[in-house]
Formats: sequence, C-alpha cells, structure tokens
Amino acid sequence: MSMKVSFTIDGEVKGKERPRFNTNTGRAYTAEQTMMYENWVKLLYRTTVKQYFQGNVKMIVDCYYGITKKDKSALEKCNVKTKEYKEARAKLDGLNRPTKKPDLDNIIKVIADSLNGIAYKDDAQVVEVVSRKFYSETPRVEVTIESI
Repeated sequence: MSMKVSFTIDGEVKGKERPRFNTNTGRAYTAEQTMMYENWVKLLYRTTVKQYFQGNVKMIVDCYYGITKKDKSALEKCNVKTKEYKEARAKLDGLNRPTKKPDLDNIIKVIADSLNGIAYKDDAQVVEVVSRKFYSETPRVEVTIESI
C-alpha cells in the first residue's frame, strides 16, 4: 500500500547554509538561520502530518518564491499593456521562473535533514526527488513525501 503525505512551509524559501567554523574551538557548527528553519519544518511535520515511512521514499519539493513589490503594484494597476504588468503576469503564470538563490539542492537538503528521525529514520531513504521553482504572491514550499 502506497502512503503519501503533504505539508506546506509558509514564508520565503530557505536553503541549507554552509556550516560555519569557530576558529577558537576549531569546530564546525550549523548556522542559526538554518537551525531555526529546520526546527520550524520539524514542528510543522510533527503537528500536521505525523506519518513515519519505513522504506524508500520519493520527495516532491515545489518552491514558490515571492514576487517583488514592483510586480504586485503592476498587477494591482491592471494596465495590461505595460511591460511591468506583462513581466509580473509571466512570473505568476509560470512562464518566467526564478533563477535566484537559494538553489534547489540547498532547499532539498534543509528539508530532508529536518525530517530525519521524524518522517523517516534517515534521509538516505529518499531515493527519488522532484523539485521545482515558481513565483507566487504567497511564498512557500510545498512538500510531498510518498512511499515507493
């Protein structure tokens, strides 16, 4: 029986930051922003999904980057002939996709790491990943995990 769960991480898309290095102690540590985001993902999963996967899993990660204030303003004015309106519309219609940071691999990494011990024993169980970037008026990351 195939199991499939989904949850949404509201807010701007975040990726896994590089580990920081403490020159005094000589030890590497996780950046605070990454830790906070990982804890947020854990909390969301624990409170909304609660499914634990035993075997191989497929992860689908759809990233929705927020549009700029300039884009929102152009859409509100609704002057369809302007270049600004056309550019903003192309973003929301998926014709113009984000090529900005964070990179997809860093987004997948932060989410997969967050779910270790919660959604599955280890993120090595993730044997297939589909990830995409889009623009939206509501920035978020939609995650689907399914057994395969």
